[in-house]
Order: sequence, then C-alpha cells, then structure tokens
Amino acid sequence: MDLLDAALLGIVQGLTEFLPVSSSGHLILARAFFGWDAGRFGLAFDVACHVGTLLAVMAYFHRDIRSMIASAPGAIGFREGGPERLVRLIVVGTIPVVIVALLFGDALESLRDPAIVAVALGVGGLGLLVAEWFGTHQRSEDSITYWEAVAIGAAQASALIPGVSRSGATLTVALLLGFTRPGAARFVFLLSLPAVLAAAVKETLDVLEIGAAELPALLFIVGLVVSAVVGYLTIKFFLRYLANHSLSAFAVYRFALAGAAAVWLMS
Repeated sequence: MDLLDAALLGIVQGLTEFLPVSSSGHLILARAFFGWDAGRFGLAFDVACHVGTLLAVMAYFHRDIRSMIASAPGAIGFREGGPERLVRLIVVGTIPVVIVALLFGDALESLRDPAIVAVALGVGGLGLLVAEWFGTHQRSEDSITYWEAVAIGAAQASALIPGVSRSGATLTVALLLGFTRPGAARFVFLLSLPAVLAAAVKETLDVLEIGAAELPALLFIVGLVVSAVVGYLTIKFFLRYLANHSLSAFAVYRFALAGAAAVWLMS
C-alpha cells in the first residue's frame, strides 16, 4: 500500500501545483478530513515531489529555458531582446516572494490550518471570477512591464498562505491587467521556476541537516516520477484548456471545497 500512497501523493502534487486550486490547501484538508498524513514519508519525499514538478515545468518549457539561459549575459548587461527581457522580468517578479519568505517564513507556518485554507479557497475563487469578469483578455505576455511583473510576483508571494494557490493568485492579477489566459499562464509558469527551485533546494538542505527518513528508495522514485509526469500533463492540458475556456470552473470548485471544509469544521 505504501507504493500506492506514494503514487497518490505524487498525483495530488502534480495536479494541484499547477491548477489554480492550491496544492498545500489540498494536502492540509486531506489530512484534516481523512486523517491522511501527507507527510508520513518524511521531508525527503516532499523534496522528491517538488523536484518532480520542477522537472515538469523544465521539460514543458525547455525551449524557453534554454533561450533564457543563453540570454542571461545579455540580460545582465540590459541588452534589448525578447529572451533577455523575459529573464529580467522573472528576476524582478521573484523579488516579492523572496522578501516575504525571508521575513515571514516562520509566521506563515502557523497558518497551516483548515479554517484558514477554507477562507483562502473562497477568497481565491472570488478573485478568479472578478478577473474573468473585468479582464479584457487582449494583451500579449510580451507587453508585460517591470511593475506588472512585480505585481504578479506579489501575488505569487501571497500564495505562501495555504489555500491561496500560486497559479490562482498570479493568474488573477495577470488577467486583471488585461492579459490573455494562455499568455498569462505561460508567464506565471515560467515565473514559478525560481520559487519551486528554491523550495526544493531549501527542503533538500533541511533533509541533509536532520537526515532523511529510512524509507525504500522506490517510494521516492515513485513520488518524483508520478509528480513529474502528472505535472507535465497538467501543464499541457491547462494551457490548451485556457485557449477556449475561462477559469470559472476552477472558481466553482474552490467554492465547493471551501463550503465542504466549512461544513466539516462546524459539525
């Protein structure tokens, strides 16, 4: 059963990391609803799942990533050009989450509560609907300014609160700024790379400091591979879905999950 559990956790991580529904919120609620200890395999398993989702983004956007790496020297020298500018936008957009994580990282750990998750899910769902109603959905991601990258980055920082969702918050702000759904999604997925990489590195250092749990290596391999494959397929599906659909369905799902959590908490 441990292999099945590891695969299920990998699926949850791969799906909810990229859909606007909050991966941390789902794991917290799953533990509360079902007594499902999402961290029972230890911190090392969490690292494996985060590495899996990181590999998913890198595999899907490998051409963009190669182009940005090649353009890094030009970006530092403020050379004009699409890839160089994208590198600078991602750097600028990552600053807010770095500041918030460094200043409030310990305090944010105390927010891992089902009640807070339920409220964040509801507020985030409302944000998605507002963005769909008032966003013009006309601007290309190539027109993003540095200040807009900071605003989207601030939304990413807010996702450190469980239940907010990194993709949900960043897409909400990007759509309110008038960007198309696919263009906004492409930028926010690329913007997530440094944050996901930093999370994986931090957890790896924590594992090295406290020591990894003595679990079969196969469990970690299953978590990594499943989260990577599911994450890749989720990105591919989500970008295609956004070409012709709104985010309203995800808002409804968030409301339903928040309502179920509220009823459970009050019972």
